[in-house]
This record gives sequence, C-alpha cells and structure tokens, in this order.
Amino acid sequence: MKHLFDELSYAVSKITTQKYSTSFSLGILALSPSIRTAIYAIYGYVRLADEIVDSFHGYDKENLLNRLKEETEDALKEGISLNPILNSFQQTVLQYKIDKTLIHKFLHSMEMDLHQIDYNSDLYKEYIFGSAEVVGLMCLQVFTNGNMEKYEKLKPYAMKLGSAFQKINFLRDLKDDYKVLGRTYFPNINMGVFDNDVKKQIEKEIELEFKEALIGIKKLPNSSMFGVYLAYKYYLSLFQKIKRKSSNDILTNRVRIPNSEKAFVALKSYVRYKTAYL
Repeated sequence: MKHLFDELSYAVSKITTQKYSTSFSLGILALSPSIRTAIYAIYGYVRLADEIVDSFHGYDKENLLNRLKEETEDALKEGISLNPILNSFQQTVLQYKIDKTLIHKFLHSMEMDLHQIDYNSDLYKEYIFGSAEVVGLMCLQVFTNGNMEKYEKLKPYAMKLGSAFQKINFLRDLKDDYKVLGRTYFPNINMGVFDNDVKKQIEKEIELEFKEALIGIKKLPNSSMFGVYLAYKYYLSLFQKIKRKSSNDILTNRVRIPNSEKAFVALKSYVRYKTAYL
C-alpha cells in the first residue's frame, strides 16, 4: 500500500536531516508534530541538491543536477517519485501548495554553484535568494498553512533570517569554499586580502538581518515559533563564536558548536520562550 512507501519516504528525509544537521534536527523537534514531517521533507530535498554540487566530486555534477530537476518536475506532475526524498518533498509541496517558483529559484542557485562566478552585488543577492531565502519561504508556507495574508506579512522576515543563516554559512565554510571548491560568494572582495575589516563589514550585515528576523519570529504561529527561534539561537551562538575569531582563523579552521553547547543553548532558549522573553 502506498501509505507505507510515503511513511518510508518521510523517514528517509528525517534521517537525512539528522545525519547532516544536528542544529536543524533539534530545531525541527521543537516544532509541532503536525508540521515536522513537512519540514524534514523540505530539508531533505535541499540537502540532496546541495550535496550534488558540494560533495559529489569525480561525478558529472551537471548531469546529476539536471536529472534531479527533471525528476522533480515529473514528481510534481505525477504525484509520486521512486526517490523517497523526492517523494516526500513532492507530497509536501502539493499538500501545502508551495509556490513552484521557489523550487525553480532554488535549483537555479544550485546551478550557479557548478560554475566559477565572479559575484557582484546583484549576483550575490540572486544566489542568496535562491539558495537560502526561498527555503525559508517554503517552510513559511508550511507554517502559515494556506493563510496567505499571514504569509505575505511574515515573508520579509523569513527572507532576512534565511539570508543571515546563509551568510553565516559562508563565513563558517570559508576555508572549504575558497581553498577546496574555489568559490568566493562575497561581492567585490579579493580573498587574497580578506582581513578583519572586511569580516566586520559582513558581520554588520548579519547583525541587522538577525535583528529584523527576530521581529518576524515573534509573530509566527505557536506551532512553529519555538522551533524557528531555537534554530535562530543556534545560528546566533555560531555567529558569536565566528565574531570572536580573526579573519585568518576562519580561513584556516571551520568554526563548530559542540553538541554540549547546543544542549545549553536549547535549555536557555526554552526558558526564554516559556517566559515570553525572546
């Protein structure tokens, strides 16, 4: 019976999330059970595409990504896929009426990662929109569950949060992106002279986006507020750790938050949430 395959599909997306991101896994656990599976499905799908462009060295990445694009279109048309992650994703897209334009924008940004691009301000914004902001918007469509008025009101805040998360990822992954993959996302910056002044400039952008994003988090439905707030606090703790490092440190080492520290952040966040002191 198909419901068994659907259950398996969502389970695979959940395992994928847990395998690749402790922070998001804990954040999703803090969501209402009624929407957890949908967020696992979204994360599993974007992680699949991200792994193609970031990790599958020695394979034809362009062909693999094109195949994913084609299979995504087929799955959305037919309402099923033999790929469990794609099957759970298409079901979530159809159930919550997720805007397919968001999926196309996301896949476009993944295509951008296949090429050496000299990022100017416009291309930088285009990449962040497709790689991060649209993922936040997909999740927001689940959180608001068809309430388009609420979705439109919260949309700018979700985009700011996605953008802040992505910029923190850029700083965290600077060593591998630049030295291994040959990517530099920050516009008009010569990585040969990436110094503390440049780093502080990027950090100021992130601080402003975090400040705006928190306004929107406080307006989310109860089913999703704490989960998103927890993800925000995890990234904030990572960001604070990055800020304490020099530009040379982050070019030579990937900054991490140990699980013990994440547990402490989760406890503090829960107390703040329950006392309405966000």
